[in-house]
Amino acid sequence: MQTAYTAAHEQAAWLDRSRRGRIVVSGADRRSYLQGLLTNDIAALTAGTGCYAAYLTAQGRMIADVWVYELGDVILLAMHGDVNDTVLARLDQFIFGEDVQLGDVTATFAAIAVVGPQSAAVVSRALGGVAADALSALPEHGNVRASFADAPAIVTQITDVGEPGFEIYIGAEQRDALVRAIGAAGAAALDAEAAETIRIEAGVPLFHRDMDEETIPLEAGLESRAINFTKGCYVGQEVIIRVLHRGHGRVARRLVRLDVEGADVPQPSAAIEAGDKIVGKVTSAVFSPRLGHPIALAYVQRDVAEPDTIVRISSSSAGGNLSAPISARVTQRIS
Repeated sequence: MQTAYTAAHEQAAWLDRSRRGRIVVSGADRRSYLQGLLTNDIAALTAGTGCYAAYLTAQGRMIADVWVYELGDVILLAMHGDVNDTVLARLDQFIFGEDVQLGDVTATFAAIAVVGPQSAAVVSRALGGVAADALSALPEHGNVRASFADAPAIVTQITDVGEPGFEIYIGAEQRDALVRAIGAAGAAALDAEAAETIRIEAGVPLFHRDMDEETIPLEAGLESRAINFTKGCYVGQEVIIRVLHRGHGRVARRLVRLDVEGADVPQPSAAIEAGDKIVGKVTSAVFSPRLGHPIALAYVQRDVAEPDTIVRISSSSAGGNLSAPISARVTQRIS
């Protein structure tokens, strides 16, 4: 893992993300239609821009977190692969008289992420026709049209791998050729274990790992990135506003990052204790080569969610049953 992990932090590494879900929303009313469904300001998007958003139930629970890219003629939605069908079906239910069409393009495209300090240069060399400086100048979630082997490609700016970089969308039949070009341009292949380590180090929550259909976005710390508080109504807004205004933003639990003592990596769902109470559970955990010890993402009760709070992890580890609870320190409230 060390070579790919180091490359992602110091140079460039690539990761196949073709299994993520992708939906195209077309039609003249696409932005106003999504504006009433997603938590961020979709109506404000212009060609080449994008945003991160959540799709909620009327009860304010998450259906999915979604990356939204306005390409100029269509909007591309990217999401965790196993919610793609659910999101597509729910979106379809809300089309009434609008000029909106939906298309599942998950199988149509391959998606290759390239991350790390040299990712712009690597993508520029692999694709041709798009300058590294232009890629580096893209805003967060920005996008640009490009080409590969005389075929159209889309490049989006991404941060959710844990290191900033880009995602290249290309016809599925050209996936292998693109991977070869990216490797020849200087990027190392990032395996799943290294990618998971980088994600957790950066405190990036993953749907169906650190968030699910019972999660309110405020619990996962998504409000600063995924929610616009000045836009008009959207599904689930009433619950979010009630928590923020009447509850002063306080939720019963918060997602945090923990630094874990020793060498044992806690299992997901490991219990977290403070005093004589169970106050939360681990959702993701890895050993961090950069830090030299295990780290974890976990939900804890709000009164123990402040940085430097000491807690204990008390269930089994990846190496077997723990002989004693592991001490851990809250280092970050995810936001």
